[in-house]
Amino acid sequence: MITSIFNDVIGPVMRGPSSSHCAAALRIGRLARDLMDGDLQEVLVEFDRHGALATTHESQGSDMGLFGGLMGWPADDERLPDSPRYIRDAGVQVATDIVNSADRHPNTYRLTLRNAREQHSLVAISSGGGMMEIVEIDGLPVSINGDYQETLIFPASDGEAVASELAEVFDADEILVRQTGDRQLVQVKAQQFVSDATLSSLRTAPAIGSVHRLATVLPVMSRKNLTVPFSTCQEMLDHDGGRKSPLWQLAVEYEMARGQLSQDEVFARMTEIVRILRRSIEQGIDGTQYQDRILGHQCGVFKSRMDAGRLLAAGVLNRIVLYVTALMEVKSSMGVIVAAPTAGACGALPGACLAVADEMNLPDEAVAKAMLAAGLVGVFIATRSTFAAEVAGCQAETGAAAPMAAAALVTLADGTTSQAMAAASMALQNSLGMICDPVAGRVEVPCLGKNVLAASNALSCANMALADYDPVIPLDEVIEAADRVGRSLPRELRCTALGGLAVSQTSQEIAARLAENKPCPGGNQPGRGS
Repeated sequence: MITSIFNDVIGPVMRGPSSSHCAAALRIGRLARDLMDGDLQEVLVEFDRHGALATTHESQGSDMGLFGGLMGWPADDERLPDSPRYIRDAGVQVATDIVNSADRHPNTYRLTLRNAREQHSLVAISSGGGMMEIVEIDGLPVSINGDYQETLIFPASDGEAVASELAEVFDADEILVRQTGDRQLVQVKAQQFVSDATLSSLRTAPAIGSVHRLATVLPVMSRKNLTVPFSTCQEMLDHDGGRKSPLWQLAVEYEMARGQLSQDEVFARMTEIVRILRRSIEQGIDGTQYQDRILGHQCGVFKSRMDAGRLLAAGVLNRIVLYVTALMEVKSSMGVIVAAPTAGACGALPGACLAVADEMNLPDEAVAKAMLAAGLVGVFIATRSTFAAEVAGCQAETGAAAPMAAAALVTLADGTTSQAMAAASMALQNSLGMICDPVAGRVEVPCLGKNVLAASNALSCANMALADYDPVIPLDEVIEAADRVGRSLPRELRCTALGGLAVSQTSQEIAARLAENKPCPGGNQPGRGS
């Protein structure tokens, strides 16, 4: 699947501490619900003992997201924190088991789904930033990313014949026959579902068994013969051919091609995201509360002391710290945030971008352009690497947010595309090797500090680039190096809560307290100090 700014990089709009866990799990749940035609009575969820989810599925929201998806909810539904209760109240029996399945991907979900009529199994992976892929259904290999309207036909006999005849009467992007032994599946990827009327008109209709329709869960659909003008930084520069187009314009051009959108539609989508982010920052500063959290409302105190001149003079950086903290506190209280590029890194890019724009008295249109520029840097990263901390550590999350934010800040300052790429390169160079070690399995500590660090890094590198500092290593090469470094990190340092600060004595004490539903000091308070 070709990377999209709105699918893979800036989004989804969601609730929960982690996009890899909450948003991706929710999308997997929604597709699993569709596989059962909305009729669920029993669900068995299995996680590999040696994967990341075995130790984090409760604390980082995988259960919450998955159950919400099985209920058919959107990723920003206000009921999500209580989804375990809602699914039980709906009469669905849910069980979770930790098994030795030897899954290759650390974020692998194995679901067994039952109702009175049928049973299906499903294997899916969360690939980072809310993106996911179903890789197996009923033991048959598939690839379902949620970017098509998928019609799944389980033929009674000759799947090839069904697929061949269907291709004559239905305009599909792709019709695939999956087979293992005597089991077959015809998978139809299209812009719309195959109707019952179309299926019943086939000569092979008697050979058609059960039919299930899985609706798209991504905002931008894929299509047949999809191409984009470039997918790396160097390809972008070659494509521009010395025209010196601003980075945001190249981002618009890319997303227009990727999503078959007009320029106005691209701007409208990003402008709406900016408005959501502004509301989230306001909510964070006003104060948030949530029982299952480590940190309380801190940004309100920061703002009052900043306004009173009681902080060290740091210019726009103080406003950046304020906005980053506000967004992180909203995330930790299950408020609405935007994964940019992930929920764990949701504060760095938007916080830096909006803080600098507000200091410069720039309108939301300028912020939308800067966020689009950041999104294109994210495209380069997602295409060649990953946003999953479970795969490459925190450098894949806040480490990726730093170069995106650096390019956004250069764009706000009317810098050139070359300067934006230089800033992104330097910011990512500074982020190599960042581990992921959330205290008590909550995405708060040291995640808040790492978001602030990423935004500070971005600001410094943006100014260095605007002064024409030499990044030395081109961005594409830095992305490749970052990917190698991240995948070389020990498993314990890649979002498993098994290394770093996560295994400190204090972390274990906090985890035990939260497990007993006892709030941490300040964790559920509207504010501390003055």
